Amino acid sequence: MFKLKEVKIIESEKELRALPEGKLLINTINAHSYNTALKDPAFAEALKNGDALIPDGASILMACRSLKAKSQPIERIAGWDLFTMEMERLNQKGGKCFFMGSSEKVLNLIREKAKTVYPHIQIETYSPPYKPVFSEEDNRRIIEAINQANPDLLWIGMTAPKQEKWAYSHWNELHIHCHCGTIGAVFDFFAGTIKRAPKSWQNHCLEWLYRLIKEPRRMWKRYIIGNTLFISNVIKEGLSA
Repeated sequence: MFKLKEVKIIESEKELRALPEGKLLINTINAHSYNTALKDPAFAEALKNGDALIPDGASILMACRSLKAKSQPIERIAGWDLFTMEMERLNQKGGKCFFMGSSEKVLNLIREKAKTVYPHIQIETYSPPYKPVFSEEDNRRIIEAINQANPDLLWIGMTAPKQEKWAYSHWNELHIHCHCGTIGAVFDFFAGTIKRAPKSWQNHCLEWLYRLIKEPRRMWKRYIIGNTLFISNVIKEGLSA
């Protein structure tokens, strides 16, 4: 059973920046992923056993306080914050970054934009097939592409929970020496195919509402039904022994 109050969560950006170099799997948790982890044991295991879990949502901060959780994050750290922090750090010293996920269209846009924004980073990409479950051959090709690239930073973007479960289940096969982040929509944010909420909306914890307004058909279940379910699940966890 996944319990938020027992999971170790990064509590501040300072703590995130202090993570050691080397092979680390960094995931995010928000209301949607919390709900999903309660009904998906493999996803729950991936979140609990990764090397770092960052609080991507004000709802997680409030829930941790309400539950008197082991971790008490003091600030929201979005996937975008992780992305910019890691990319700026790599750009300063130079190196190679590998993007695995999304479409060739999005990846092409990422490569072009990175030439300007992060000129000291060599970008390599891989667009996996669009299917619910990868075949053994699909997985082999993805793993070989990543290992051959031997990147200094690895991003995986296939939406939750697929991206987290894939990275965790193949972690031992990835012969990398770098941080790996599962960041989903950040691929589209950086490419410009999806517009991120204005800073004022972010500052008032309304990024979810902005996405709902922009993509109501795709996001209404996640944010209207999902947020209600999140509150119910947190209450249930609080009442449990």
